[in-house]
Amino acid sequence: MNGQLVDRVRLRLATGPDSAGDSELAAVAGAESALLLDTAALSELSGQLRAELTGAGPLESLLADPAVTDVLVNAADSVWIDRGRGLERAGVSFESDGAVRRLAARLAAQAGRRLDDAAPFVDAMLADGTRLHAILPPLVAHPTISLRVLGRRRLSLPELVMLEAMSPDLAELLTALVTARLSILVSGGTGTGKTSLLAALLSSADPGDRIITIEDAAELSIDHPHVVALLARSANVERAGAVQLAELVRQALRMRADRLVVGEFRAAEIVDLLAALNTGHSGGAATVHANSVADVPARLVALAALGGMDPATLAAQAASALDVLVHLRRDRGGVRRVDQIGLWPRLGSGLGPELVWTRAAGLGPAAAELRSRLADAETELPFLLQAVDRP
Repeated sequence: MNGQLVDRVRLRLATGPDSAGDSELAAVAGAESALLLDTAALSELSGQLRAELTGAGPLESLLADPAVTDVLVNAADSVWIDRGRGLERAGVSFESDGAVRRLAARLAAQAGRRLDDAAPFVDAMLADGTRLHAILPPLVAHPTISLRVLGRRRLSLPELVMLEAMSPDLAELLTALVTARLSILVSGGTGTGKTSLLAALLSSADPGDRIITIEDAAELSIDHPHVVALLARSANVERAGAVQLAELVRQALRMRADRLVVGEFRAAEIVDLLAALNTGHSGGAATVHANSVADVPARLVALAALGGMDPATLAAQAASALDVLVHLRRDRGGVRRVDQIGLWPRLGSGLGPELVWTRAAGLGPAAAELRSRLADAETELPFLLQAVDRP
């Protein structure tokens, strides 16, 4: 895209009508291009200009790909995408770092935020639900943009089985956990599919359940007839008006929720959700970043400390509020899989979850206890646990 042409079109549009449709943009493009163009070429040029002036510029075609979940701009000539199998280099580039900066500033403005030397980074959500993060020099060598496309596709458990995220028997076990109204915590690293799995699990909940979700970005896309989504709000340019996840958890308690769901534990909201789960709100769920089942307790301790809860109190609250931990891992080939399932111990048994199942070794020592909890909930036992003796 010729930068001078874009600047001329931008100037003409700025001094013309308040808005320009496709025909007006094509006319301006034709007038400014100083070229003889046929209808097809003029349409292509006007489309490129629209992407540059009002869309995502060179990233427009990448974001239009339904398989793309992340678009990352490290520099003008370094653009990467993720189609669910790991990062790969994209075949697009920008003319200069200045072009990257202009796009980042325009996307931030569309989200009602500012991005300039005085505010050199931004974390916001675009109108279509895409998550935007951008950061400018000198905090980074080149203007950098990270776009995460959220809620584009709802994946069911059968689809996750087809994608090799789990076996059919494991999907049956996870469905039984939801049916029994056990509280589920999904853990894993960044990009392992925690939100996709949680949304698929909640889609199998009783249609009569009222599900209240609390998130700071609209990532959960649940195929269920009764979902109310609460979204946290960042401070505006005057650094006022912020609404945190913890406050939304408290609000959800007054909304007749059958299942309370926090998209991701990030800070003190863990204290409020554990308190809620201990007051009769069974079947709740959340996700948390962790590298393994064994690492989750330390992560929860750190988050609870932000809410003023000490480790001993956290252990007592978690013992009665949490039931199952499902851990996801992304293998070297980029495939996201359920890797471990743990059972949260009852009070007095310690903070760490005990293994029910691992992809490497199969059933673990806590499988019998999980069978017992499912039986107590009068839930049909899944095939994986039928051969396990009840303790």
